[in-house]
Amino acid sequence: MDIPTLTSFFMWCTILNTGLLLFFALVFTVAGDFIHRMHGTFFPMQRETFRIVLYSFIGAYKIVVIAFNVVPWVALAVMA
Repeated sequence: MDIPTLTSFFMWCTILNTGLLLFFALVFTVAGDFIHRMHGTFFPMQRETFRIVLYSFIGAYKIVVIAFNVVPWVALAVMA
């Protein structure tokens, strides 16, 4: 593969994963109580614990997106 193709690939990966990250954050913010009730039938936990788990998930996903999508895209864009 050449540099412009890889740059385009990582650009679209960054756009799609950032959109998914924003979607998760919006859904957890707007429908957090519904999600807690729905998952509470299978995994009983307190509301605060559930919020910590969701916050940790969003944080970990953000780190993965930055490390594996944004950084390679920026590095390839600088190389080009």
